[in-house]
Amino acid sequence: MKVAIIGATGHAGSMILEEALDRGLAVTAIVRHPENLKVHVPILVKDLFELTKKDVEFFDVVIDAFRPPIGQEEMHQTSLKHLSDLLRGTDTRLIVVGGTSSLFIDETQRMIDVSDPKAVYYPTAYNMYQAFLELKATQQLSWTYISPAANFVPDGLRTGKYQISDDHLKKNSQGKSEISMADYAIALIDEVIEPRHLNQHFSVYS
Repeated sequence: MKVAIIGATGHAGSMILEEALDRGLAVTAIVRHPENLKVHVPILVKDLFELTKKDVEFFDVVIDAFRPPIGQEEMHQTSLKHLSDLLRGTDTRLIVVGGTSSLFIDETQRMIDVSDPKAVYYPTAYNMYQAFLELKATQQLSWTYISPAANFVPDGLRTGKYQISDDHLKKNSQGKSEISMADYAIALIDEVIEPRHLNQHFSVYS
């Protein structure tokens, strides 16, 4: 299986890259700064916004782990739209490292609905939610959007275990909504290898 990872040098992206390699997938890292890669893999040195259909239609799966710079959070929307436009009408599946803002906390409200617009995290939460809505409405595209738990732990332990929810925020038996990036990476690569959520939004937690 041929897999491309956009944002492979980031926190989540690097762990997804390592997990994919450990599972024997043929991985290409799409990066702007290959010198930041911690492992040796085939690379495509290119800005996300400069990618063409020919660059990506070769792959079975494209994993979007892109995170824009602080102050440019609207790129969550423009970057995902660009990738959706490239992959629409192809056989390549788009899997997005999503956010928590799109998860329901009850039958009517999502996390974004109860988020403080003045909070530091709000621009990211808002733009990721808007990007998700547009992704969900895109036709002729094979996609999966995977939201982490509320606490997405960069340096958390790799336990090898996780739980799956739909598009509702869930907590574990200790009343915590959290997952390590390492365990999230396992869940994502499991979905790559055995697709169970085609054109669906789901979440994972420990």
